[in-house]
Amino acid sequence: MRKISFWRYSAVTRKTLFAALACALLVLSMLGCGTTNKLQSIQLSVSNTVPGTGVGTYINLYGADAPGQFFAWGNYSNGTQKLLGGSGLSYQISITPGSLYLSDATPPGTYSALMFDPNANPPQTVQLSPSGVITAVTPFVCTWENFASATASAPSFAYVGSYTVTATYGGMITPPAYIPVASDVVGVTSPSNPSSFCATPPVAQ
Repeated sequence: MRKISFWRYSAVTRKTLFAALACALLVLSMLGCGTTNKLQSIQLSVSNTVPGTGVGTYINLYGADAPGQFFAWGNYSNGTQKLLGGSGLSYQISITPGSLYLSDATPPGTYSALMFDPNANPPQTVQLSPSGVITAVTPFVCTWENFASATASAPSFAYVGSYTVTATYGGMITPPAYIPVASDVVGVTSPSNPSSFCATPPVAQ
């Protein structure tokens, strides 16, 4: 019978084992390619704990003592959502095209084109900080209108003007969020709005 030395047998066994391990690692790496945790999209939320959907997100900005804040969230390929931050995150603001506000023009109740620039120096009407905080500044305005019928007993407010906010991160941009403004709390007096509210008053905290 032909004899095989122990050392030769061990060497062959080690080579076989290493080859099997290499194949196993290759298979695992190939399977992992489909589950890479890659950033796919980003969105805005009004919460730093709940991502929301990012669709139809808005903050009604009341007076200067009631700021709001937007937060950016990342949607990843493995299904997770993470709050974004750091130097790679930036926010932008602009006037939403076609926006109106309740002006001092005559007759009373006239709405004019919203022209106050949040990117002016100093900012007008809305100030956006690098961290997404929005604050009402002068000139204060009302961008809401009461669409209740003449016989209605309660107002039906809808905003007719707003500012648009987006965020960018990693070369991506969020869908827009909006800021209607009620920093000028006086609206149009009518049977459905005898208190002359600009919009539905904020709920007391």
